[in-house]
Amino acid sequence: MTPEQQVDYLKKGVEELIKEEELLEKIKRGKPLTVKAGFDPTAPDLHLGHAVLLRKMKHFQDLGHRVVFLIGDFTGMIGDPTGRSVTRKPLTREEILANAETFKAQVFKILDPVKTVIDFNGRWLHELGSEGWIRLAAKYTVGQILQREDFTRRMQKSLPISIHELLYPLAQGYDSVVLHADVELGGTDQTFNLLVGRELQRQYGQEPQVIMTTPLLEGIDGVEKMSKSLGNYVGITETASAMFGKIMSVSDELMYRYYLLLTDLSLSEIVELKKAHPRKSKEDLAKRIISDFHGPQAAEDAAAEFRKVFSEKQLPDEMEEISIPAGSQDVLALLRNTQMVASNSEARRLIRQGAVSFIKGTGNSQKLSDETAQIMLEPDGEYILKVGARKFKKIKVK
Repeated sequence: MTPEQQVDYLKKGVEELIKEEELLEKIKRGKPLTVKAGFDPTAPDLHLGHAVLLRKMKHFQDLGHRVVFLIGDFTGMIGDPTGRSVTRKPLTREEILANAETFKAQVFKILDPVKTVIDFNGRWLHELGSEGWIRLAAKYTVGQILQREDFTRRMQKSLPISIHELLYPLAQGYDSVVLHADVELGGTDQTFNLLVGRELQRQYGQEPQVIMTTPLLEGIDGVEKMSKSLGNYVGITETASAMFGKIMSVSDELMYRYYLLLTDLSLSEIVELKKAHPRKSKEDLAKRIISDFHGPQAAEDAAAEFRKVFSEKQLPDEMEEISIPAGSQDVLALLRNTQMVASNSEARRLIRQGAVSFIKGTGNSQKLSDETAQIMLEPDGEYILKVGARKFKKIKVK
């Protein structure tokens, strides 16, 4: 590709590019760029929302550039204040390192392990020391830091801001100084932090990094951004069948956004897709995404399983099993004990919606409509509990 074609290729699915002419100039020099993206290991699992950024890193790899997957083992102990109305609960060093290990295993489902540099910002931020932190803090004013929307909003509402939170943008920006980053990638909620990196690089006599932000991917509910805590996520380590069912549940409108941010189809190809039947397009989307994480055969098998369960109303071939003691259980307790719901209120809601079914052996499915019902679990019996359209669990009675 020519430098201009590289820029066009890299811009697909990008929300903001600061500045395009700088990126073009850097590429024209003919040397591999150092492209940085940071991930704080505050939770152990990655989902498709993270994959948007990982895919953009892969695009840079495909063009021969040097990609640094930066694990924020130091900044993770502060906790990114982005979008927070309260100070994050600090994680222990042990929790951070355990989560970081799971990150390393997951990212190579997308990134090329040979071409990826994995680094930890604790390597230099721990070594900075008291004097180093004072000198770094002197590079930025309180007024500049408080321009950050999150901090401004909290001040207006008289909500507390801890001093260590004010240091987070400086720590992230200093990462770019140490790595001599040519480009930093992040979600649109990270723009302030990325701009701090540009400014710090100038102050340290470096050429400022180009900033490239990607949109925050909406979860399968189509409303909130994808988040495990909201339950609207598709985890990249979930089974192919679970991923397929979740992707098939997204709206038609959201499906095309997923095509834009989670596949390599061109804009013209995505426009052409809109002429096809939405269900066929959604199945193809699910297979494309699952192929990235589990391989093409797993994607085909998941599609066949989906058709079997949802179109032909059959039971899935594989279900998670759980052992429960024999005896009588009320239906709310049964749903909780099998971990099919998180609370009694969720269980009641599902029962009222007619979304809970109980199957004895291979017999007919019985819909549970009475939230006070008692279920008799006979010794050595086998049962299947179904919640909604996608959740099955096999019960083996002790």
